[in-house]
Order: sequence, then structure tokens, then C-alpha cells
Amino acid sequence: MDIREPKISRDEILLLPDDRFHPDHVCIVTGAGTGIGRATAIAAAANNLMTVGIDINETEGKRTQKMAREMGGQMIFIRADLTDDDQTEHAVSEAAKLGAVKFLVNIAGIQHIDSLPNFPMEKYDQMQRLMLRAPFFLSKLVIPHMRKRKDGCGVIGNMASIHAHICTVNKPVYNIVKFGLRALAQSISAEGEGNIRAFTISTGFVKTTLALNQIPTQAAQRGITEEEVVRDVMMGKSRIKEMMSPIEVANLFLFGFSRFARFLIGGDLLFDGGVVLTY
Repeated sequence: MDIREPKISRDEILLLPDDRFHPDHVCIVTGAGTGIGRATAIAAAANNLMTVGIDINETEGKRTQKMAREMGGQMIFIRADLTDDDQTEHAVSEAAKLGAVKFLVNIAGIQHIDSLPNFPMEKYDQMQRLMLRAPFFLSKLVIPHMRKRKDGCGVIGNMASIHAHICTVNKPVYNIVKFGLRALAQSISAEGEGNIRAFTISTGFVKTTLALNQIPTQAAQRGITEEEVVRDVMMGKSRIKEMMSPIEVANLFLFGFSRFARFLIGGDLLFDGGVVLTY
């Protein structure tokens, strides 16, 4: 099975007519250097939003910026380590200079596969800080920007996972942070009074470098071949025996931001090929 990260073409992007999708409105996307973050930044820019991509990987982040601009969109890249509060605050401050911050997409993440007794606490701390604390802090920073505008509206999307619904072995911290992102979206929505809303997207495996890098470790820990990992572990419970592409996930974020999703308040978009709900 070919799980190389696919290229993105404009005809794959969900383009939506929405009065709030214009260059005076800023969409911040974390993890914009690769994978789902890259695809979401490109899709947001293609939908006429002033897109600000954040990533620690400057080379790939600038590549995303180039790709977004080649499709006719507007995107700025800001290098930032989201585990550093000062860098995070600076990135939001710079983004706010470009227009009204209306949308935030929390995607940045890493993976570490190990059993709970063997899990390194320094890796626990890193994953918690990057994948749960940073989305909380970013939300804390952008909500005042959303509220101070005349309409007081804004939307925050968090990248969750089937691991925000079910827990699999050797991913204890990933499970924890993904459940936490659902709680964060619901907490934001509880305080948002219908004007500031948040949601999560939960998918199975997506064709990203992050997924590809898990295969050798899973194979070694389970004592099976890499092909068996893809077929039996990753796609074993899915009714559709192929991974989603990053742009398919990005399109869900744009839908969630749009006027067509105004009742999506604290909800979760479960696009997992039936893993969680069919047996």
C-alpha cells in the first residue's frame, strides 16, 4: 500500500461561498509544515483567508507558504516552537497585525509509541505541552481578538483522532491528549455563547509522514511485518481499506469554519471509515 503523502491539487480543495472567507480575516494553522497542517493552510488560503502557518520546521513551513501562494492564496509563515510561551505569543501578535483573527486550527503534534510502564516522562511532558497545553494557550490568546471585533465571532478547530474515542495499546499519551482536545473544544463552546465555537475532527490514519513513521516501530513492538501493520493494525477495523488524504481532512476544517456549520458547537466530526461505530 502506498502511503506516501499525496500532492495537493486545487480541484481537491473544498471551496465554499462564505462572507467571512476574505483576506481581512486571519486563519492561524499550527503544524503547517507538513501533512494535515500543510493541507489545511493551503485550503484556507485557497478559500481567500489570510492564512498564518506556524511550525518549528522553517524549511517545510516556507515550502507550504510557496505552495499556497502558487494556488493564488495569501499565506504568511511564522517559525515558532509552540512549547515556548514567548514564541507562541509573538506568533499570535504578528498574525493579529494582518487582520481580524477569526479562525484557529490546532494540528501540531508528535507521536511516541511505548507501553505506559516504559513511557519516558520527558516525552510525556513534551507531548502534553505541544498537543494540549499549546492549543489551550493559543485559544486563550486568540479568543480576546475574536471578541473585540464587532460581531464577536470566531471558530477554533482541533485535530483529534479515533484516539479521542477509543484507546489503543502503546499510545497512552496520544490517547490522553486527543481526549483532552475534545474537552477543550467543548469548554470553549460552553463559554462562547454561540458566537465563539469550537469543534474537533476525529479520523483514522491519514497519509502523512507521522503515520508512515509509526509503521517500523509498530512492526517491531508487535512482532509482525510492516505490511501487516498497515493492513491489520492501521486499516484492520476500517470499512474503507485506504487512508484518508491530508486534503480530505483539511476540507473538514474549512466546512467546520463555514456558515454551513453554524450548529457545530463543541461537536466532533468523526470521519474514521467506521472504526469506532461499526463492528
